[in-house]
Amino acid sequence: MSERAGQWFTLRWRDDTVELLDQRRLPGEEHYLELTTVEDLAQAIECLAIRGAPAIGCAAAMGVALGAVRSAASDVGALIEELEAQVFPRLERTRPTAVNLFWALDRMRELIGRLTAAPGSDLDSLRRALVEEAQRILEQDRENCRALGRAGASLVPDGACILTHCNAGALATGGYGTALGVVRAAVEAGRSVSVLADETRPLLQGARLTAWELQRDSIPVTVCTDGMAGYLMQRGEVDLVVVGADRIAANGDVANKIGTYGVAVLAREHGIPFYVAAPRSTIDLALPGGEAIPIEERGREEIARIGEHVILPDGVGVRQPAFDVTPARFVTAIVTERGVIRSPFEEALRGLF
Repeated sequence: MSERAGQWFTLRWRDDTVELLDQRRLPGEEHYLELTTVEDLAQAIECLAIRGAPAIGCAAAMGVALGAVRSAASDVGALIEELEAQVFPRLERTRPTAVNLFWALDRMRELIGRLTAAPGSDLDSLRRALVEEAQRILEQDRENCRALGRAGASLVPDGACILTHCNAGALATGGYGTALGVVRAAVEAGRSVSVLADETRPLLQGARLTAWELQRDSIPVTVCTDGMAGYLMQRGEVDLVVVGADRIAANGDVANKIGTYGVAVLAREHGIPFYVAAPRSTIDLALPGGEAIPIEERGREEIARIGEHVILPDGVGVRQPAFDVTPARFVTAIVTERGVIRSPFEEALRGLF
C-alpha cells in the first residue's frame, strides 16, 4: 500500500486467507479477491490479478503458507511431501520471467529445511513459521522499496518530468513501489516532479494502474501512448526515465515489460538518463547475461481484444512476448535498497550480495 494513499492494499494475509486487489478491474473498480487455495492464488498470478515482480514474490510466499495451513497432512513429513509435489511446482509454473517468484519460493524452502533439521519440529510450529515468513517477506519488501526510493530520489532534480513504462508502483510490490518509489521519495523530499506514463500496450498497466496510483497520491501524471515517447523526448519534455525490472542478469542486462528496450534506446539517442529501480531479489547472478533470461509468451486474446471489443480480424496471428531485455550499456544506473550502482555492473552487482 502506498503510505500516502492509506485506504487500499496490494495484498495481505488475513485469517488463513490471501486477500489481494484485483488489478484487472482497475481503475474502474476496487475489488478484492479472497483466496483460500493454492490453485486460486496461482491462477490470480497467471491472469494478472496480481502482477509486478516483487508482488508476485510476496504472493508466491503466501501461496506456500496457504498450502501449509490448508493441508490435511497429519505430520511434518507428509506436509513437506505435499508442498514439494504440488504447491512449489504449481507456483513455479505461473510466471517464468519474474525471478522474485523463485527467490521467494527458495526462501520458503530454506526455512522448511532449517526448521525440519532442528530437533522437536512439529506440524503446527512449521505452519506458523511459514505464515510468519510470508508476512516477513511482504514487510521486508515494503521496507526495501522505501530504502530504494530514498536512494533513487537523489537522482531526481527539482521540477523534473519522469517517464515511466508499465507499472512499478505499490501495485507491483508489497507497497510503495520501485520506480514509483523513487517518484514518491522525491516528492517526500520536497521536490516538485511530474510523471509521464507510457500507457503500456497491450494491457495498459501505465494508463490503468500507474495513473491510478499517482492520482491517488496527488502526484501530477499525464498518460501518453507508447509510440509518443520518442517525440516527447525530442521536444525536451522528458528529463529522466525510471523503470522497474522483472529480472536483472549478472552483467546488468534488464528484463522488464515489453517496450522497455525501445524506451532505453530512445533515451540514449536523446541523452536522457535511463534508470532501473529494483530490489536485490530481482537480481539473478546465476544468469550471466540477458540472453539467458526466459521471456514469457502470453496468449492471443490480450492483443486481439481491448476489454470486450475485438480489434483483430479472426485468423490473424499475434506475437506476445510479455517482456524484453535492455542491454546494460543502455542503463545509466541501477537503484537498489543498498544504493545506486553504475557501470561496470557485474562487479557492482556481485558486491550487493
